[in-house]
Amino acid sequence: MDAKVIWKHDLSFTGTMDTGLTIPLEGDVAEGPNSGGFKPMELIAIGLAGCTAMDVISILQKKRQDVTNFEVRVYADRASDFPKVFTNIMIDYLITGRNVEPAAVERSIELSTTKYCPAQAMLSKSCKIDHRYSIKDA
Repeated sequence: MDAKVIWKHDLSFTGTMDTGLTIPLEGDVAEGPNSGGFKPMELIAIGLAGCTAMDVISILQKKRQDVTNFEVRVYADRASDFPKVFTNIMIDYLITGRNVEPAAVERSIELSTTKYCPAQAMLSKSCKIDHRYSIKDA
């Protein structure tokens, strides 16, 4: 995997992967509005949410759980001093479906946490990560 960023102006960059996909990046700018780019730490939180979401939904589908809607939210606290790393993360799994089994959800989250999600594996070495879930009947 190869990535690069190209400076546009101020603290605006374009990030590019070796696949050719691009994403706008923006730093904290003291004056003026954000030009529509993601801050790098936002991308880390989104990456964590996406990584575990893909694991969990894949496992739930293999377990033949009838999921009709699925959302993963990441709430990340940051240190107030530089380098302002994440200090605590809560991952919230919101599942809607028909007769979704709590045990299947718990096992899916456990497998993502302990075996499959590299984002959790890396971040858990530097901060506490907690998990919670809710199941709503469709």
